Amino acid sequence: MYTCICNAITECELRKAARQHRAGGAETVYAKLGKRPNCGTCLEEAEDIIREEREALLEPAHAA
Repeated sequence: MYTCICNAITECELRKAARQHRAGGAETVYAKLGKRPNCGTCLEEAEDIIREEREALLEPAHAA
């Protein structure tokens, strides 16, 4: 599913980029994808997805 229609960024692409680029918010991750927000409608959802992915990366460390 597309998270950002303006830039044709899928949820999968956004999740992968969030795991690879662990600093910054949606605008930073978009920049790493060579994009930038246009209308901004997607930013809240993108922030949630990015936060979710980054939190998931920390879970194994807490389980140890």
